Amino acid sequence: MNPSHRRFWRDPVFLAAIMAALVYWGLMSVISTPAIDLAWPLREPLRFLYPALLYPVAEEIIFRGWLQEVIQAKLYPWRLGPLTHANLLTSVVFTALHFFSHPPLWAAAVFLPSLLFGLVKERSGGLAAPILLHAFYNSGYFWLFTQ
Repeated sequence: MNPSHRRFWRDPVFLAAIMAALVYWGLMSVISTPAIDLAWPLREPLRFLYPALLYPVAEEIIFRGWLQEVIQAKLYPWRLGPLTHANLLTSVVFTALHFFSHPPLWAAAVFLPSLLFGLVKERSGGLAAPILLHAFYNSGYFWLFTQ
């Protein structure tokens, strides 16, 4: 087992990603001034749990655990800074599929978090870090901005 599997929470990239979400939510609440009802997930738990927990687990297994690994193994490797070809191509596919279920601007906005999920997957060597980060992002977004 890769030792970083057990310590991904110490990775500065993972920690910066957590902080970025907090800053983003803070800015979004100032810009959009939503009427936040913090108790709504208690009234509609499945409406919250699916996008907050179930979808991130399934998506990370499919996209980072399977597709990113297949691309890494099958295609000629290249990098764009810290981003591998497998991460970039997986993120393009991940984002493209969000256009089927989200408005265009929100679907396009998925690209940067997807790159981040792929990067923390590669840095940690496993799926725990991207699953937790994805679930954290979705939980905060859906809890605060969709009611």
